[in-house]
Amino acid sequence: MSEAFALRRRLIADAYREACGLELAALKPGNVHRDADGHGMTVDDFLRSAEASAGPLTEPGPALGERIYRAVSATRAAVACNTNLGILLLCAPLIQAALDPTGCGGLRRRLVGVLNAADRTDTDWLFRAIRLAAPGGLGVAPEHDVSGEALATPLEVMGAAAHRDRIACQYADGFHDLFERALPLLVGFETRWLDPAWAAAGLYLDFLARYPDSHVARKLGLDQAVAVCRRAAPIAAALAAAARPQVCTEALRALDLDLKTAGINPGTSADLTVACLLIRALEPLCCDDLSAAVVRRIPGTGPVTPVPSL
Repeated sequence: MSEAFALRRRLIADAYREACGLELAALKPGNVHRDADGHGMTVDDFLRSAEASAGPLTEPGPALGERIYRAVSATRAAVACNTNLGILLLCAPLIQAALDPTGCGGLRRRLVGVLNAADRTDTDWLFRAIRLAAPGGLGVAPEHDVSGEALATPLEVMGAAAHRDRIACQYADGFHDLFERALPLLVGFETRWLDPAWAAAGLYLDFLARYPDSHVARKLGLDQAVAVCRRAAPIAAALAAAARPQVCTEALRALDLDLKTAGINPGTSADLTVACLLIRALEPLCCDDLSAAVVRRIPGTGPVTPVPSL
């Protein structure tokens, strides 16, 4: 491994850990965050998951599906539960795109190349990873069920599920929503509030209000997921309009308590938040001058631990 590639790998692994840590610093109603654990999981579970999966995600060599499987396997060994399958599904192709030192163009162009190159072998590894993670509410799919044989590429499989799953939708449309809406929104929040944790919270609320959360829909039904959107929408609008995000703290904490008391965990919205934070950090690493990219990171972040409280 060359010195330049070792540096690239280290920067990418750090960016991943920091994105996971920053998402945990955000006050995310219904989901685990620094101020409140939930659903039988703790902040430490997620921190250990990020640490365990960073190595497999940034290994040189594995193709996309195997990269995801190795990261899931490392996570299961570290925490013995499914804390991060959605995060890994979203972050693995982004990391693979940024990892290639010979890649051309920006992160989004590289990502499309990674997704288009994935084949049925990748799908087989992907199905194995999902079975190992055993996410709640998975059920049986009418086609491309993960318990069966891999008969299509990841893009074909995800395309078939895109209408009911926001992570599958990202694969199907080249992460369009993350690059076109979420990333500019995140940058705007960072610029206005000068607080990365609150910017991440604003991003999460935007996801929560705009789309029925896929994890909630799988476990509790689409009607419940839609109800969560409606409950979150006015809070998300108030937060997005606020000059000082702290004015929304009481409303966010009340929603957090209500959702957790009801056993509602908008996990997909949290996964999408991590992925957007990672995009924010990885884009500079796909520029021509890697040395300049070292200082262009998520503003205000540091190691995975400790994560600042709100």
